[in-house]
Amino acid sequence: MTGPFSTILLGVVQCLLLATRVDAAIVFAHFMVQNAYSYDSVADWTADITAAQAIGIDGFALNTAVDDYETTKYPDAFSAAEAAGFKLFISFDMSYDWDQEDMVTLVKTYASSSAYYHWNGDPLVSTYDGDDEDDDFWEEFKEDLKDEGITICLVPAFVDYQPDDESDATEMFEDYPSIDGFFNWNSWPDDDTRLSNATDLAFKEGIEANDRTGPYIMAVSPWQFKELGGEMDWVVLADELWKYRWEQAILEVKPDIVEIVTWNDYAESQYIADINPNVDLGDLAPMYVDGFTHAGWRTMAEYYISWYKTGTPPAITEDQVIYWYRVYPKSIACSQGALPRNSDFPADAVFAFSLLKSAGTIRLTVGDSTASFDAPAGVALGSVPFSTVDAQSPVVEIVRNGTTVKNGTGAKAISTSSCDYYNFNPLVGIVQ
Repeated sequence: MTGPFSTILLGVVQCLLLATRVDAAIVFAHFMVQNAYSYDSVADWTADITAAQAIGIDGFALNTAVDDYETTKYPDAFSAAEAAGFKLFISFDMSYDWDQEDMVTLVKTYASSSAYYHWNGDPLVSTYDGDDEDDDFWEEFKEDLKDEGITICLVPAFVDYQPDDESDATEMFEDYPSIDGFFNWNSWPDDDTRLSNATDLAFKEGIEANDRTGPYIMAVSPWQFKELGGEMDWVVLADELWKYRWEQAILEVKPDIVEIVTWNDYAESQYIADINPNVDLGDLAPMYVDGFTHAGWRTMAEYYISWYKTGTPPAITEDQVIYWYRVYPKSIACSQGALPRNSDFPADAVFAFSLLKSAGTIRLTVGDSTASFDAPAGVALGSVPFSTVDAQSPVVEIVRNGTTVKNGTGAKAISTSSCDYYNFNPLVGIVQ
């Protein structure tokens, strides 16, 4: 068919395809509902939602365990989200023993909310873990919801599947014909090298190759450290992860959805939210969380979220440097806790990420240790090793034509002589 009508039709199709592509570029943050224990009003949720929306986050994946109090938080969460035009979806934490009937009831209760996120018209339901259950469990779960008039898009994170290529991913889809898409939880390296995007590409290609209609959700995380005793003590190599993982997503993988892991998992040092003083973190986690703000990582996320959604790096209107560092070298002996697994992986260094309107030099100083790197307009990353001198706070400067135009000093000094509790959780600061 040719002529004016075909030209108009082609234009309409192109617009629809563009609209679909842009709509698919969506960002969620993984929200630990267990850390909403102290929330007692819609306002508590509104505060989180407002902070998330300010940097371009579209919604929360509600990581929900079986504790009764977690689902009692849902009414306020959905009320706040509905009022704000914010999206939510359920992410069942399958490391707990969920009763299938309870899962069906929870989805049924909230799937009709205007705040509930839909993929291709169907409510999206995700998980953390869940491959301990076979496909019959998940098929029955979906069928029970269909009996209630609800067809869901099931996009689990089966953590035991880590394929190297599309054929390995196909094996998982063959094992689970009931699932519609996949959420790759794997967002940290498990050794002393950079995290590869091989599993991301394998899952993304596997979804298409196996004719699944669900999205590919890629996890992007800034850090991972936990010090809760025994097997609960570990750290990963995440010194530069928050930068290169975003760039993997934007430039290489191009997932349907990015899920930030996490908004508020304080105990695993993954949080980008402000530390909620009303959250009960128990006895141990506060020893490495309290006072260790990560707010600067939200500034980085805002830049990359815009780039991911638009396909173009956003214009920078203000010179800023986000920097992060641990307050103890990895060789120090602390009076409490235990040296975490993989403690050799992180570098004893201060890392600085520049967001500059025009080219400049970033100068980093920690006591007798100094380093500089040339930073172009846009973004760059550099570092400086820890000093051998005790009790030194890092100083970060933006220099142009030999003149310091902006500077900042870390809120905590780096102690090389004493340590109360093993802490590989970084402090994140910002020069602005």
